[in-house]
Amino acid sequence: MATSKSKTSLREDLTCAICFELFKEPVMLGCMHHFCRRCIVSYWKSVRSPVTCPQCRQEFPNKCCFQTNYLVANLVEKVRASSSPASVKYLEKTGAELQGRVHNDFQALHHFLQVEEEAMIEELKREQEEMLQGLERHLEALQVAIRDVEKNINILRQTAGSTDQSVLVELPKLNSRSPLQELNINLNSFRSKSIAPLQYIVWRKMFQHLNPGPSPLIFDEDTAHPSLQLSRNKTQVIESNQMTSYLCDTKRFLQCVNILATEGFQSGSHYWEVDVSNNPKWDLGVALESVNRQVRVKLCPDNGYWTLRLRDANQYSAGTQPWTRLTVITSPCRIGIFLDCEESKVSFYNADNMTLLYSFSSGPRGKVFPFFSTCVSEHGQKAQAIRILHFPFE
Repeated sequence: MATSKSKTSLREDLTCAICFELFKEPVMLGCMHHFCRRCIVSYWKSVRSPVTCPQCRQEFPNKCCFQTNYLVANLVEKVRASSSPASVKYLEKTGAELQGRVHNDFQALHHFLQVEEEAMIEELKREQEEMLQGLERHLEALQVAIRDVEKNINILRQTAGSTDQSVLVELPKLNSRSPLQELNINLNSFRSKSIAPLQYIVWRKMFQHLNPGPSPLIFDEDTAHPSLQLSRNKTQVIESNQMTSYLCDTKRFLQCVNILATEGFQSGSHYWEVDVSNNPKWDLGVALESVNRQVRVKLCPDNGYWTLRLRDANQYSAGTQPWTRLTVITSPCRIGIFLDCEESKVSFYNADNMTLLYSFSSGPRGKVFPFFSTCVSEHGQKAQAIRILHFPFE
């Protein structure tokens, strides 16, 4: 609603008070009021000197006291273009496509939850039926035990007081374990399923079906700058003071402390998250497979990089040419990167709350690899690691 009102207000501000249409060749009088050039010239032709402003009635010495306002002219053209039938039609088409995409994504989740619900209810019904059958068997066993007890009682009564050892009958041994006790244990187990952390259990299953779900990436050691040190599972990288021995080939970054993931993408959509907690500087994003890794270059799309950067712990910028400074209220601990190869878009999110930080609308075409840089630590500053997060366990 606020956006609609602001658009209406802007259109009103750019409307001529004489013809009540958007300005055509807007000119500004000395009193700062604007009119179409043709409108003010025609208006002043109909009046005698001294001429006045049609709005505030300020007098002017002659009929040439105005100048073209090119800034207002540009605004008028933008408003006129945005309100043209073609623009409206395109906006409606885009909105319909986005609504359809949102609907389809939620339908997929609804379908998954429905299938899980039906399967779980069916399983509970099956177990309940098995429990009922077990209960019937327990009741039958109990009735048999009762008959045995009654039989033994009758025998005891018949032999009571008898001294003849030959008439004494050895009583059968009874099962001391009560069928009802076993039944109670099974019922408790059955009941535990209904009070389990059901939503979390289903979420774990649903997580595996997300499209796209977080990609389980690992760092490619063969691309790592020699001063970068990897963890054993290759999900964490940190700058080291010592250079490791390496083979010099075209895969490895030699001028900057950069590294790629082992898996590249050229189709579909993909998402991954990186833990950057406590890191005062870093670069993250994607890089074309074909980038020159032997030289130092600016990280920008023209050079095959689509990145987000942090400097001085709170200065965020998008890797455009020149840099695009971003306003980030709360520094994220995790950065989410979303790559849509079909739409050629790369987007960055504060993964703590999924706030969009920046999106490249003209993304890569061709195979790209997730890109990471710890950047060189400042003098006296402790190096901090970058970690690829693997879900749902982290």
